[in-house]
Parts: sequence; C-alpha cells; structure tokens
Amino acid sequence: MLNRISAGFKTSAFFFLRPIPILKSYRRANLKPDLVAGLTVAVILLPQAIAYAIIAGMPPELGLYTAIIAAIIGALWGSSNQLQTGPTNTASLLVLATLLPIAAAGTPKFIAAASLMAVIIGVFRLLLGLARLGMLVNFVSDSVIIGFTAGAGVLIWVSQISTLLRVTIPTSPSMIATLQSLAIHFQEAHWPSLLLGIFIGVLILVIRRINDRIPGPLIALILAATVVWIFSLQNQGIKVIGTVPVGLPPLMDFSTVNLDMIGQLSSGALAIGAIGLVEALSVARSVASQTGQRLDSNQEFIGQGLANIACGFFSGFACSGSFNRTAVNHTSGAQTPLASVFSGVFVLIAALLLGPLTAYVPRAAVAGVMLVIAYGMINRKEIARILHGAPGDVFIMVTTFVAVLLLPLQFAVLAGILFSFAVYILRTSIPRVVCVVPDDQFRHLDYQPQKPLCPQLAIFKILGDLYFGAVSNVENRLQNHLARHSDERFLLLSMESVNQCDISGVHILESILRALRDRGGDLFFQRVQEPVAQTLQATGFLRQLGPDHILSEDQAISFIYHHILDPAICIYECEVRVFLECQNLPKQIVHLEHVPLHTQIPVGGVDEISSQELWNQLHSATPPTVIDVREAREFQQGHIPQAQLIPLNQLLKGKTEIPLDRLIVLVCQGGRRSSRASYALSQQGYKARALSGGMLAWENAGLLEALD
Repeated sequence: MLNRISAGFKTSAFFFLRPIPILKSYRRANLKPDLVAGLTVAVILLPQAIAYAIIAGMPPELGLYTAIIAAIIGALWGSSNQLQTGPTNTASLLVLATLLPIAAAGTPKFIAAASLMAVIIGVFRLLLGLARLGMLVNFVSDSVIIGFTAGAGVLIWVSQISTLLRVTIPTSPSMIATLQSLAIHFQEAHWPSLLLGIFIGVLILVIRRINDRIPGPLIALILAATVVWIFSLQNQGIKVIGTVPVGLPPLMDFSTVNLDMIGQLSSGALAIGAIGLVEALSVARSVASQTGQRLDSNQEFIGQGLANIACGFFSGFACSGSFNRTAVNHTSGAQTPLASVFSGVFVLIAALLLGPLTAYVPRAAVAGVMLVIAYGMINRKEIARILHGAPGDVFIMVTTFVAVLLLPLQFAVLAGILFSFAVYILRTSIPRVVCVVPDDQFRHLDYQPQKPLCPQLAIFKILGDLYFGAVSNVENRLQNHLARHSDERFLLLSMESVNQCDISGVHILESILRALRDRGGDLFFQRVQEPVAQTLQATGFLRQLGPDHILSEDQAISFIYHHILDPAICIYECEVRVFLECQNLPKQIVHLEHVPLHTQIPVGGVDEISSQELWNQLHSATPPTVIDVREAREFQQGHIPQAQLIPLNQLLKGKTEIPLDRLIVLVCQGGRRSSRASYALSQQGYKARALSGGMLAWENAGLLEALD
C-alpha cells in the first residue's frame, strides 16, 4: 500500500514538472518553425483576444492578459505539441451568461467574479487530472460540442446586433429578451456604424477567400482604426474601444470575494470546466491523429487547470483550447509546445507596441469580426453528417442547440452533457443480442434471419458488456428465443464483444445455464475475453459450467456437433444443413417422436459396456452380437469387423430380426444413437448394451487398428 501511495505522489509530481522534459529535449532545428508558427498565431490571437473579451463583457485588455498567460502556461504544462490555449468564443459566452445575474458587465465586481471563476475552473480541471480521470471526456458526445457551438454562434450574432446598430439595450442572457429590446430600439439605429461593421465582415471574408493564411481580422481592424483616425469618425458618432492600458498582467484583487459568490459561480464553473475540457481534448486529438503524437489526457487536464488558475490570479478570465488557432498553429509548422509560448510573447509585444492604436478601433468593426467568427462556429458540414447519422447523435445535437438558445447557458451545457451520458447509458444497457448462423462459405457467423436455424443448437453473439444495466435485456432476448424454440437444447454464446462482466452478468449466465440443463441441454462459450474469463473463474461460475465448455473459435461448432448434438436428429429429423459438418450427412427424414432423446433417457435406463470389455468379450467363447446403428457411409469409413450394420431408422422400425437370447451391443459414432437404440430394445425385452463413447472411444483405445 505504501509503495502504491509513493508511486502516486511521484506521478503527481511529474505532472507539475512537465516543462523540464520539454525544455531539455528541445532541438535547435525546431526553433525557426516554432517562431514562425508562434508569430502566425499571434497575428490571429491579438484581435480575437479583444473580441472575446468584449463578448465576455470584459475590458479588452483582460482578453490580452488571458491570451498571453494561457498560451504560455497551457503549452508548458499541457500534453499536446500544437494545442493553443487562450480565450475562446465558447468560454467567453459562458462567462457572460454566468456572471450577468451577479453583477453588471464590466464592473469591478463582474471582473473579480470572472477571475474567481477562472480559478474555480482551474482547480476543478486540476483535480480531475490528478485523480487521473482524463477518460471522462470520452463519455461526452461530439454532438454536444457541435450543438453548443452552433447555438453559441447564433447567440453571438444576436448579442452583436446592438453594437452594429449602435443602440443601447439592457444586457440580458436571454436571446428572446435581447431580440425584443432590439425590436423596440431598432428605429434608433446608427446606419454608418451598421455599414462599417458589415463592410469589415465582408472584407474579412474576401481576404479569406483570396488566401486563408492572410490575417484578415487583424488587417481589417487596423484598416478600420486608420480610417477612423484619419477622418476623425469618432466625432461623427462612430463609437471606438478607447485606449487599452496594456502592460504586464497585474494581480487580481479578490477582496470582494465571498462564499455566496463562490456558490453562485459553481454551476457556471462546472459547465465551463467540462465543456472546455471536451473542447480542448477534441482539438488536441484531431491534430494528434495527423502528427502521430501520443497524448496524455490527464496531463492536458493539468495544463488546462494551471492555465485557468494563472489567468484568474493575473486579471484574466476562463480559457480553453482553441479549434481555429490550434489548426493554424499546426499548419504553420509548430513542432513543440514552445510555438504556443512564442505566440503569447508576441501578443504581449504587439499589445505594447500597438496599444495606442486600439483607441481608434471602432466597436462596430469588432462586432463585424465577431460576426464572422460566430458564422464559422456553425459547422454546417458536421451538422449535416450528424443529421444523416445515428438518431441518438441527432437528439443530443438538436437538444443542446435548442437548450443553448432558450435556457441559461451554463444549464444548457450541463443538459447537453447529461443527455450525452443518458444516450450512452441507453445504448450500453441495450446491447444487441443476435442469433447467428454460418455464411454460405462456412467461414463466419453472421446475422442472417432468412436462413433456417439448427433445431438443436442456437448460436448468439452478445454485442456489448454484461453489466447490471444491460443484463435484463440480454436475458430477455435469450429466454424468449429458447421459449419460441423449445427443441433447441444447446446454446453457444460468442463473447468477443463482451469486455466486462459483473456479478449481475454472472447471475444471468447462471439462470440461462439452469434453464438449458433443465431441458436436457447445455451452455457453451467461444471467444471469451480474458477479463470476462477471470470474472467467471473468480465467481465460481466456471466450476458450475465446466472448463471444457469454453471453446476455441475454430473448434467450437465442430466439437459440439461431434460430441454433443444428437446425430439421430441430424439424420432422421432435421431437414436443414446449417453447419459445414452436416453437409455430407445422409438425410432420411423419419420422425422418431416415440423414441426419447438421449438426454431424456432416465438415469440408469441404458446399460453400457466399455471398449476394453467389448474387446474381451468379442474374443470369448460366446461373443455378443454387435450392431452398428450408423449410416452406411459412416460404417464404411471404419467399424468393428464383427459388427452388423443396421441403421437406427431400420432398427427402430423392427424390419430386422435380432436374437433375444444373446447380448446385443449397439455401436454408433459417439454413443448417442446407440443409447437411443439400446433403450428402445431394452423396453422390448432385449438384453442390450450401448458401447460407451461409441467408435470415438474405440479408436482412442487403439482397438480399431488392432482388429484390422
């Protein structure tokens, strides 16, 4: 135990020492591509940071602080070489929606609450990473992200219309309330501001169409600021951002923080923390799939957590991994996390040099930039793919999208995540249990409902885990099938898709086993995964079942056919040839309902004789009469030389004379047909015995060659 605790502390400490291996392993050859990528990202990040701060209801300089700090900390303590951390449209919109009920946008209390929430989010992500719960993000569907970002794009459009029109309306997290206020104040619109914002948006789209590597937003904002400065448009009704006091990020004053505020921020912090992790891990994995890098989800949680904590203490707000900036970072040739560090440094330098110019940046121009960004958030291609995909994904996406538009934003995010979990639980609790038969080439077992089933053996594939939430569906499917096919006494379960089995799953398997053995049958398994086999062993189920009932995939059907199934049914009662093994069997359909199956014969109802005992009696003074009840083709492939061939069908019809005064030994391939024949003859007064194990036992004893 102490060793495990010590190992846990060492691993946790390694999380915080992440910058050391990054810097130690850095190669000079990576410096140039990292610098180029960092500069390219910085050109995009600078206007985005200002825009996202305005979306969040913050002064523009706080967006720059967040961009600088998050880029550096997120890269040095993260896992991905290309992930670019900073302010994002998703986080900014959630920050605004969460903080508006607490304080007015832009006020000192609002800013302090934003920084505090960043710290709470950071601690939440940090704890998840230290607890090694990185795999939790795998349970949140991508449909949540697609639905949320599309809804957030619509909300950003609605929120920026007032800036475009230069009308003053009450700030509200409700889209409907905002639209109502816009309708009331629409006649107050300032048309030059509207035209300027539209022009900026169109200009960015044109630049993007010419070459998407050109920093359109930065060029557009510089152009707009230059025009305002030359023509003094701020004196003609065009509102500008004003001077941005940019310097090194100052420490935040948390003197106004109290427990009530922490409680008010908790739900929003949870929503931003969760959706930000999914967002960051999704983009990191998408890039890693192209670069081949192996990611550590827990390390990424640590990096995202520390980035948010640092932003909170240095006057920033919540941050996350950015989709578009990470893509630019990757395509620009970033080789290591230092590319993102350089982008943060370049933003700081640019902010210090260009800070005075921001005094002339029109707010309508920033709104135009945000409209373009918001338009790009609606991923029409992915939405179309989801709409043509699984119904569960459609439900999650549409529900999240509608919730974003109609509910408080933080609750909409949590609702989307909960719906994602609900769909996952629903899918895993209803695993497919399909009845399969061999294909036409007898190579694979497939679901082919048009084909007939074997009257003795049912084969099922369980496509999902056997845990407490799923076992009821599995049991109902199997029990219903057995009830409809009462003659099927044997069941083969293919378990290649069952990776986990809990005690509830074991109980269901025990129930199926009892039901089959009560009807004279048995249960077999093939392709059992190692964790499942260990559970079956540990819970004692394997002792009940018998280790020889776990069969290999190649031999399962052959073993059951030759050693378990009743050949008499195959030859005389079955009209189909389901398996490869029964293709060459002679088919003489004669229903033998009056003769019990070998498993229905009462205990002690058949006397048996061993191979060695028969060998000895055949060499005695009064040898028994040996009757082989197989078919002629089987008889010709090998038999006891003294044996007389009387197929079971003829024997039971009584068309041959059998002496009553001599011992009759019945022989077949494995002992099942001979047991039926022996039981039938003994009921008629004959002194009959069945060769135990049939010709298989005879051959295994080496007696076939000896007689030959």
